[in-house]
Amino acid sequence: MTGMRERVADELGRMLDEDNRLVVVLAAISSSLFESSRVRHPERVIDVGIREQSLIGVAAGLAHTGLRPVVHTFAPFLLERPFEQLKMDLCHQGLGAVLISIGASYDSPEYGTSHFCPEDVALLDALPGVDVHVPGHPDEAVELLRRAVATTGTSYLRLSGASNAKPKTVPAGRQRVLRRGSRGSVIAVGPMLDPVLEAVADFDVTVIYANTLRPLDQATILESLGEPAVAMVEPCLAGTSVGLINQALAHLPHRVLGLGVGRHDLHHYGSRSEHDLAHGLDPVSLRSRISGFLGPSQ
Repeated sequence: MTGMRERVADELGRMLDEDNRLVVVLAAISSSLFESSRVRHPERVIDVGIREQSLIGVAAGLAHTGLRPVVHTFAPFLLERPFEQLKMDLCHQGLGAVLISIGASYDSPEYGTSHFCPEDVALLDALPGVDVHVPGHPDEAVELLRRAVATTGTSYLRLSGASNAKPKTVPAGRQRVLRRGSRGSVIAVGPMLDPVLEAVADFDVTVIYANTLRPLDQATILESLGEPAVAMVEPCLAGTSVGLINQALAHLPHRVLGLGVGRHDLHHYGSRSEHDLAHGLDPVSLRSRISGFLGPSQ
């Protein structure tokens, strides 16, 4: 199966042909995937090199002229290194861009911690009005890209090397209830769906799938709530979305478990699957952690 990055690059090539407002801004990463687009549209495929602060500044300047910039590089170089530019050049000026990352949280462990970024969504929560999309399959990535480009604000598309076996159709801005149960709810975000489904296969729980994290669809969480116990499994920093779930359930007694990437710093990088195991995000660990949270069945 073609990965998310390749599918999104192909789709952006088609969109550049269709929409004269669209501009792709790169910082060396994935440049080869846009070579044919650069030949057709040399003025609308811009590679600033390894200059991530300039990457965001250039995107803001393009947006200021009425163009729709799509900005792409590894997550830490897209969000951490140029955070001040995101804050001042884009958000403070009310300008919009589509930010597309790869590598978060630890998709390329062979490059080491400089290429890790589990805190990406938490960082964006400090900025006003940024939509966050976390596709779980390449088909979903293409659909979410189209939605993001069609808006005028800033959207973050978090691509992953991991993928669920099959795509899920999710209404724009909502979550999808895959099954209902009585002992609590488990929300699986993006590529965490397949591990979650394996982990809770025989649990009497509601399973909800989300590929848009911001704004968080609190209505679906409430509408599908049985027992007020919610486990949130997201591929970013553990607990990133717990506050918003607490906000949604503030009117009733409830419990929330936030599962995700831990804060411990791993110095032996290994493989992505080994990192999943180290952070308790493999199906066996998820089963144990969710079972312990739910408590014994009646």
